[in-house]
Amino acid sequence: MLYQRSLEKTIMNVSQSYPVVLLTGPRQVGKTTLLKLLSDENRNYVTLDDPEDRLLANENPKLFFEKFPPPILIDEVQYAPGLLIYIKMMVDEHKTKGEFWLTGSQLFHLMKNVSESLAGRVAVLNMHGLSYAELTHQIKGTFIPDLQHVLNDFSDSTPIKMTPLYERIIKGSMPAVYKDELDPNFYFASYVNTYIQRDIRDLVRISDEQAFIRFLKVCAAKTSQMVNYTDMAQEVSVSAPTIKKWISLLVTSGVIILLEPYFNNALKRIIKSPVLYFMDTGLCAYLNRFVSVKALETGTMAGAFFENYVVSEIIKRYSNAGMVPPIYYYRDKDKQEIDLIIDYDNVLYPIEIKKSINPKLDAIKHFGVLKKTGRLIGNGWVISMTEGVIPIDEKNYMMPIWAI
Repeated sequence: MLYQRSLEKTIMNVSQSYPVVLLTGPRQVGKTTLLKLLSDENRNYVTLDDPEDRLLANENPKLFFEKFPPPILIDEVQYAPGLLIYIKMMVDEHKTKGEFWLTGSQLFHLMKNVSESLAGRVAVLNMHGLSYAELTHQIKGTFIPDLQHVLNDFSDSTPIKMTPLYERIIKGSMPAVYKDELDPNFYFASYVNTYIQRDIRDLVRISDEQAFIRFLKVCAAKTSQMVNYTDMAQEVSVSAPTIKKWISLLVTSGVIILLEPYFNNALKRIIKSPVLYFMDTGLCAYLNRFVSVKALETGTMAGAFFENYVVSEIIKRYSNAGMVPPIYYYRDKDKQEIDLIIDYDNVLYPIEIKKSINPKLDAIKHFGVLKKTGRLIGNGWVISMTEGVIPIDEKNYMMPIWAI
């Protein structure tokens, strides 16, 4: 089954404004499938996974473009960074919008090359796995957490109960798992092996692959928690600088995101460590050795996975709209916490995430700390398994998880 992707409209829009569109993201999230689907018959397609075409692109870029003239879709462009300067020259000569569509899985080196070669000429879009809205055949735009927008999202969404939700969480968001009805454990075992064998080895030399796999599992066990590099280093038996480098690799290859704390000069006692989340909950479940939905739903990590799922879904909403997700968290030395703060259109929206059908009303008790910022504070939300948009007071509400 083909799922319509929310990013389609964004890609077509930016193609009318920029000569180059670069679609980045982890392997197997559907980048190539989507761009091929959107391509017309005039657009050439070449993948640099093909060793012959990769060799030609690296050794003779001019001949490469004679063989594959634009408009063109170049898959895995990071394998031939020398193409970018030729793309710049052709863009400056032709001045044609949407002439080059590129995909890349390795953001680490790719973005450095793009920023140097194609500054001002390229629209960079980040793609993730399938969202819940896409899986239920709905297309949603930017997540705007004011009351009217949430009510609109709520009315257009498909409800989901607790156990089916955890079935989604353990399956993750990779299109192949749904399209080909693959067993998630088998799929992610192969995915981890491919990721290490190809992306990680290309980005940095890792002398001990087993240590890196231990590191992946430690990250998965700490999803939805603040990062402590020293503790992780002790668990993996490597140095803290190595942990920092490896975490940077996971971020730049789209496997995890680090949610940074919200900073404001008026907030003096904030804790500055980022919080770690996996962009695919299925990969995280596999690394934590969860096999059954019941074990995950009733286990000690159920709340962490619930929170991780919410954060990743909100990130997808912004990325699919072509935006950098404006999300943060808050925690201070007085133990005041807010799971998410969305800074949208100069308004701060506080959000708590609770794996409960009837969260306690004191879930919003720390929202008031944001008054110190002097910023405009919008509606506050508790995202949970509640069945509707329910007011807590005149400004704060409960929201069902399936409305995001």
